[in-house]
Amino acid sequence: MAKYVIGIDVGGSTTKIVGFDENHNIVNPLFVRATDQVTSIYGAFGKFTSENSIDLSDISRVMMTGVGSTFITKPLYGLKCESVPEFECVGLGGLYLSGLEEAIVVSLGTGTALVHAKKGGEITYLGGTGVGGGTLMGLSKQLLNMDDIEHIVDLAKNGNLNNVDLRIKDISNKSDFGGLPDYMTAANFGKISDMATREDMALGIINMVFEVAGMIALFAARNHNVKDIVLTGNLTRVPQSKGIFKALNSMFNVNFLIPENAQFSTVIGAALSAK
Repeated sequence: MAKYVIGIDVGGSTTKIVGFDENHNIVNPLFVRATDQVTSIYGAFGKFTSENSIDLSDISRVMMTGVGSTFITKPLYGLKCESVPEFECVGLGGLYLSGLEEAIVVSLGTGTALVHAKKGGEITYLGGTGVGGGTLMGLSKQLLNMDDIEHIVDLAKNGNLNNVDLRIKDISNKSDFGGLPDYMTAANFGKISDMATREDMALGIINMVFEVAGMIALFAARNHNVKDIVLTGNLTRVPQSKGIFKALNSMFNVNFLIPENAQFSTVIGAALSAK
């Protein structure tokens, strides 16, 4: 009978879970939301094992990470839970999903965290920034009176950054300013006026969050002489992110990439840590 390794990533109110079978095949990851971490953990575990027809006797190890993992102090349905440092999981998951040997891996969550990861080598936490999903939600609530990410994203589809951000072309009459394109941001929200629409502001907030995270990652990549930057976490599901990072790729000759299942990278790393 197959034996499974289960990975669980416990956030503030969201729990992600994934499994690997004995042949190292991934079992479809999922996530659940609940009002508290313990409810979320048990709900995710029960849903995952039920949907994938996994018996408790089929599970060999349970690897747990995330800020909410400390709430589990007893075995989960009789299964011992092993704690794994979150930043190790970020690095392992990012390399696995991207297929790279070395990269800067960025976790885009409530805030933004960065690690330098080498396959089979050391995974080093590099720091990060408090600008992330929490910033996007907080500013949107104050400026737009909206706190649903899907609604914010839909609103931003009709936004125009020219009505919000100050760009190089606004402060220089040169088409090429020191090798930088004229559409590069000089100041986020530096040109906003009373005429800016809600759509413009929604796009401006999204753009600012991703540009800040992208530039922090770029500096880290340069410091470690790495060109590949793997983006992971829930914010990678925001469709505008692809265009923003594509522009940064061309401006700075780096390789920002968002792999499939990027939002599950950390929990995949947790399961992989069992090796």
